[in-house]
Amino acid sequence: MEESVEGARSFLTSGDAYDTFMGRYSRPLAAAFADAAGVSPGHRTLDVGCGPGALTGVLVSRVGAERVSAFDPSPPFVAECAARHPGVEVLLGRAEQIPFGEATFDSALAQLVLHFVTDPAQAAGEMRRVVRPGGVVAACVWDFDQGMEMLRHFWDSATAIQPDAPDEARTLRFGREGEIAELFEAAGFDGVGETTLQVSSTYASFDELWSGFLAGIGPAGSFCVALPDDQRENLRSDLFGRLGSPSGPFALAATARCASGTVPS
Repeated sequence: MEESVEGARSFLTSGDAYDTFMGRYSRPLAAAFADAAGVSPGHRTLDVGCGPGALTGVLVSRVGAERVSAFDPSPPFVAECAARHPGVEVLLGRAEQIPFGEATFDSALAQLVLHFVTDPAQAAGEMRRVVRPGGVVAACVWDFDQGMEMLRHFWDSATAIQPDAPDEARTLRFGREGEIAELFEAAGFDGVGETTLQVSSTYASFDELWSGFLAGIGPAGSFCVALPDDQRENLRSDLFGRLGSPSGPFALAATARCASGTVPS
């Protein structure tokens, strides 16, 4: 994550705060993503931009902590990931300059990361560098146009309040069909393919959903907490109505776009 990308600085926060907002989606996504990337016992694998460790935990369960490495540019997330997953080597670093040697891993996976890096082409090149020939590089991001209901509803409400609100479907990259695959093809990967991954999260109440935005995480949370009180209340009211004014539990679906390729031999 880079400070020049909208909302990226907001990830300099606790793992618990992140879990309240996005971890509830990234944890189930991690299992589907690892399946799509073909992670299996015996592999040595890298979690690129690990955050507090949702994907890291899935990788540990499949290959063992001693065969998993991870890194992230957020010091609180590095500390949280290391604490949650003893035995995993977790370093501070950026996707554009991965802090590991050449051909070190059988696979490198970047979950919900590419849209927050400043130089995606360099990041793709770095993932190719650290994976052995024949190994797999994979990435996934949310489909911001329609597939991530929580963020889509939020930004629809936000733009109703402020037409120039930084809707992630407009400001961030790689959430549309073919974008990750094009990046990987340009980086020289073989056998590039793309698919979609579906997950969902259940909220006990609207207040539970709203508290996630008030944590100030990501572009949506950053926008929400920066609003004047009256506009934030208008946003809350509009979002509540868009969700059907729920009086109890409700679920929201999320779709991620995922692409993978192999490092040429």
